[in-house]
Amino acid sequence: MRPAATRAAPARMERRDFQRVRVKVYGRYMLEDRSEYPCQVIDMSPGDVALRSSKRGALGEKVIVYLDQIGRLEGVVTRSLEDGFAMTIIASERKRDKLAAQLTWLANKHELDLPEDRRHERVSPRNPITTLDLGDGRQYRCRIVDLSLSGAAIEIDVKPAIGLPVTLGTMRGRVVRHFEDGIAIEFAALQREDTLLEHFDR
Repeated sequence: MRPAATRAAPARMERRDFQRVRVKVYGRYMLEDRSEYPCQVIDMSPGDVALRSSKRGALGEKVIVYLDQIGRLEGVVTRSLEDGFAMTIIASERKRDKLAAQLTWLANKHELDLPEDRRHERVSPRNPITTLDLGDGRQYRCRIVDLSLSGAAIEIDVKPAIGLPVTLGTMRGRVVRHFEDGIAIEFAALQREDTLLEHFDR
């Protein structure tokens, strides 16, 4: 499967261009006057994002965006659209690489073939750092990219085999897919929302 958010060859050494992908993500944004409005992503790359919104930012205006499953982004309005605006994303190299992994996951998650995954909204927990136990004594610190009642995507330095039983925090599951910076896990049983919140939002 070709990664959805891969970098194109840079036009100049100091600039990196990114491929935009269409993802269905909602959020809120704050303009310079601190007014807030809801928004929906039209398309996005690790370098810029087009937002559907009721209030357009002015060209050159700084914007702070909070997107479900992605988190906080900062940028500057570069273009007005018929139903919103486009903005650059101001981020470090490391942040852009993480954003590329998140976009790849979001763009391709329908290919995970997890029926429950399509029915449950995925969220980013307040406390994303936890431990993955491989069942043979090996434990690794990891970061939850997003989480639902049926599974999770995590950033981790190792790639356990697909199908391997694992425990994420206290929840048993199995590895169902690898992506650039981590793995996707399907839980052994459908979780309860209050259990997830109690475990990861402390």
